[in-house]
Amino acid sequence: MLVLMGPCTWIWPYLSIFADSLYALSGTRKHLERITSVGPRPVGSRENEVLTVNFLLEQIEHIKTISASGPNSVTVDVQRPTGSYKFLGGITSYCKVSNIAVRLEPKAGAQHLMLANCHFDTVANSPGASDDAVSCAVMLEVLHSLANLSTPLRHGVVFLFNGAEETMQQASHGFITQHPWAKQVRAFINLEAVGVGGKELVFQTGPENPWLIQAYKHAAKHPFASVVGQEIFQRRLIPSDTDFRIYRDFGNIPGDNILAVLKHLVMSEELADSSEYRHGNTVFFDLLGMVVVAYPAHVGTIINYITAIATFLYLFKKCFHPSNMGKGSQEHILIFYLFILVIMCLPFSDLPLYGFSPAVNVTQGSSMPLLTPLTLCVCLFLLQGVRHLEVGELYFDVSLLLWCGALVYFTAHSLCSAYVPMLMVAFPLATKLLLAREFKLRGASVKYSVLYQLGLALPYVHFMSLIWLVFEIFTPTLGRINTYPPDVVLATIVTFTTLFFSSFFLHFIYLARSTKWLLAGLGTVFTVLLLLVSCGMFFPYTADPSGPRPKRVSIQHTTRIVHGLDGQVESRDSGLWINSCDYTGMQHITPIIPEINDTIKTNCQEDRPFCGFPWFGSDKNNWYLPAPEVFPKSPVEFQLLSKEETKWGTVRLTFEVKGPSHMSLYLMPHRGASLSSWWFGDGTPQLYLAREYFIFYTHGLDAPAWNFWFQIQPPNEEGPEGMISVAISSHYYFGEDQRTVQLDDMLQRFPKWAFPSSWVSTYHMYRY
Repeated sequence: MLVLMGPCTWIWPYLSIFADSLYALSGTRKHLERITSVGPRPVGSRENEVLTVNFLLEQIEHIKTISASGPNSVTVDVQRPTGSYKFLGGITSYCKVSNIAVRLEPKAGAQHLMLANCHFDTVANSPGASDDAVSCAVMLEVLHSLANLSTPLRHGVVFLFNGAEETMQQASHGFITQHPWAKQVRAFINLEAVGVGGKELVFQTGPENPWLIQAYKHAAKHPFASVVGQEIFQRRLIPSDTDFRIYRDFGNIPGDNILAVLKHLVMSEELADSSEYRHGNTVFFDLLGMVVVAYPAHVGTIINYITAIATFLYLFKKCFHPSNMGKGSQEHILIFYLFILVIMCLPFSDLPLYGFSPAVNVTQGSSMPLLTPLTLCVCLFLLQGVRHLEVGELYFDVSLLLWCGALVYFTAHSLCSAYVPMLMVAFPLATKLLLAREFKLRGASVKYSVLYQLGLALPYVHFMSLIWLVFEIFTPTLGRINTYPPDVVLATIVTFTTLFFSSFFLHFIYLARSTKWLLAGLGTVFTVLLLLVSCGMFFPYTADPSGPRPKRVSIQHTTRIVHGLDGQVESRDSGLWINSCDYTGMQHITPIIPEINDTIKTNCQEDRPFCGFPWFGSDKNNWYLPAPEVFPKSPVEFQLLSKEETKWGTVRLTFEVKGPSHMSLYLMPHRGASLSSWWFGDGTPQLYLAREYFIFYTHGLDAPAWNFWFQIQPPNEEGPEGMISVAISSHYYFGEDQRTVQLDDMLQRFPKWAFPSSWVSTYHMYRY
């Protein structure tokens, strides 16, 4: 994913691009292989903090040396930002992490900077090739190309190789809030990965900076852009987050494509004063990757309403034409009837989804196929006896009315995506009007059919590319959802996609001489697909490297210890804590590993912070298999340094913690008690859930002890459980503490189509 965005005290414009495979630039593959050869790179690991940092610095120093005689200069700064901030959902993040910032500018200096961002850290157990080593490899090549230009740049560029994105975007926050260069940044590009392949996509622009899209429009050699992606992400319909959000929220800023766009921006006048070019949102989309169409949103609103008015005039004239009124208003009555019929048919198209999906999902785990032929069958059956020519015309008009309704709705809600229904109204309407005489003379002739399809080609081809984009992004990311069946989401998209595609082409079905064979064919397709789904012909997972569909599972070998008010251990247990990252749970794992079954499914322990487990996850999809206790060589040391009453009647507790690079602190005040202030962020405690606070802690190498405090307002009458429960969890994502014998034995039993991410953790709870 590529993101163009931009200072801490200015409004930064941005442009977002999704990318998954960026190998066009020479040398990119070599850099990618070197970065990924060290293996997983979690924050705090030697692989991330030493090996990868040293490799990047070595390559940057080489670029600096060979470009020294040129008109531009290269400056390198290794930043170690420290601090805390509030993250989305109420999480408080505290960190001490790593950034490599490279400043490329004319030797005379530059007042205004572009920012290009990638991250080289990974989650545990993953080499992170696409997320996000490939982007850092691309950035090295772009830096090399720009540094060796024979002409000086107009503005400067900061290439930020950040070392902590997977830990709630801590490194990007550290740069944008603490680095002195951040104040000069006017726009930025964020390179990130999502999906399973394909070309880079511009999917966001803003805030209200259309000049960035114009820059992309003029510079990109292979444009691929859509405002639809922007509005999908703005409404959080995709469960994903990147450094883009940090630059937007905390900075308040806005392949060969990348190099060309970046070169264009650093040579542009707009970068110097981007606020001068802010004038609302932009509608943008590409046409088959050849050209980008972009125009201001207010112009789009005018176009949309003109299209809608023209449509309503067409339908009004047709309904109330004297020739039709003579028939007793038959046509407009039938239009209304057919409109209601189509609306009524929509639930039938999803009947197999909402009726059969839960059962099929539980028994077979199958993905739902195309089931919309049922809708078409119902419509055709109920319209038997009506003249085909008349029904064909009516169905076209109703399709036009439905799309026009969507157009008006989208436009009224200020959605730039309204251009899609606009195309699906304007082109069919214009085609129909232009071919009215041909149809009146010869009916549904071959010439009419060819010309009709040509008239609909552009909106339909563009709509197909959008749908393909949606599936390319949604399909892999829906694998992260474990609270509801993602099959229903995908099947709903398929259903409505089929309805949208068929809307104007069913016009031909009704013009056919006989619908019996069509009705029989559609019914057969529906029956066959339903049988295939019901008998489990479609298995949701595969280990095929050409098209992998893995089942994602997380496994923690954890030990939990609960202390009472007197500091003594009340309870302790150990086990393998297993989380399913998708909705199917363990139903496909249980036949292979019988011990992992619903008898060991665990529920939330309400009297413990975060249900008594060392992470935040879905209570619905947790399994806890007893196992021996873990003994990390670097155990957590948690100590209460002081407890004192303040003059305001609160109690101030001060702690010191030593432990691994990833820890989480959970605070749960008891009934009647409340947190009044703390050491983190701006000093104001922020709830993560209804009654709990969550502080996410990360550090790189050689971090000092973690000291913090909080003040609590005690209840009027303190109960036997005290004022507050405090829990500290530790996570060992790398090194010798990451593995145990029991964990390794369990991992070897998982099938090849499963991807279990595993590590060791501990959970210590105290009451005060």
